[in-house]
Amino acid sequence: EARGDRPATSDLKAGAKEQIKHFKKFLATGDEKHYEAVQAVAAEMGQKAINITADNDGGFAVPEVISDTIEAELKEISPVRQLARVVTISTSDYKELVNVRGTTSGWVGETGPIAETVTPELREVAPTMGEMYAEPHATQQSLEDIFFDVEAWLNDEVSTEFAQREGDAFINGTGSNQPEGILTRPINGDADGARLFGTIQALTSGDAAGFVAPTTTASPGDVLIDLTHAIKRGYRSNAQWLMNKATLATVRKFKDTEGNYIWRPGLEVGMADTLLGYGITEAEEMPDVAANAYPIAFGDFMKGYLFVDRVGMSMLRDPFTRKPYVKFYTRKRVGGRVKISEAIKLLQIAA
Repeated sequence: EARGDRPATSDLKAGAKEQIKHFKKFLATGDEKHYEAVQAVAAEMGQKAINITADNDGGFAVPEVISDTIEAELKEISPVRQLARVVTISTSDYKELVNVRGTTSGWVGETGPIAETVTPELREVAPTMGEMYAEPHATQQSLEDIFFDVEAWLNDEVSTEFAQREGDAFINGTGSNQPEGILTRPINGDADGARLFGTIQALTSGDAAGFVAPTTTASPGDVLIDLTHAIKRGYRSNAQWLMNKATLATVRKFKDTEGNYIWRPGLEVGMADTLLGYGITEAEEMPDVAANAYPIAFGDFMKGYLFVDRVGMSMLRDPFTRKPYVKFYTRKRVGGRVKISEAIKLLQIAA
């Protein structure tokens, strides 16, 4: 496409506003002529055409300008999108290869022969896909209210619900019609190199019901130090803690043998709190401290977990099945799976 054929930036902004205007009218009235106007503007902007009968359920493809806004809000509030690597795909058949033995390498002189290196062992990782949906409701009267911002309402409702579903799947997903979570992978106590591919290592807390009691020579936080050093150095530089607020409240009270808190608040504006020098992400989907639970994860989730986001989002406007409410059944396909299990470690509450 020649540069001169592309719409100018000002035209794109005006086109986006025009799309939003017509789509809001479609949401409020259900009149398909407004959706056809969205399509016409999209074509003028050079966007890929969107089909007014985009799926078998009679739904409509959400305009790119709207879905992009929802995606941006998801990045702000979804733990998986903050921690993990997110890949946008256009097909459900997506796979990546992992070199289990690492990249082969060595040293050689300028004229010396190259010694044979270990043959790489490649494993295929295919994220399990699922359809995620949200179904916000609004009354027809509110949709007709000129002061009701239906676009902002829909963006907020859908992004919040999608973020909750993604966060739960990232941790507890079954892998059946949904992403596979870090706590549903095989887990054992074997060190790196001794576990099967895809199995996550867990260290134990030292107490069957919680953490060990502090003494003059030991701290309940000692196991957290062990957890940070159980992971390879290359993964520690970008590592984060993951736990829920109840566990974080417990851990914040841990002191070393000299009486100093191991948790450090971010004293300067913009600085994050740290635990043993690493950032902390709260995730309410992580379990509480209890016997045999895994309440704390630590690792480089960007390397360890692969999340895939299929392009496109569809919506079905339903004004009939729950009058006087109008339902907006909104759905999209996502997937996820642990990619490199060595990059993630877990803490199990056990003796």
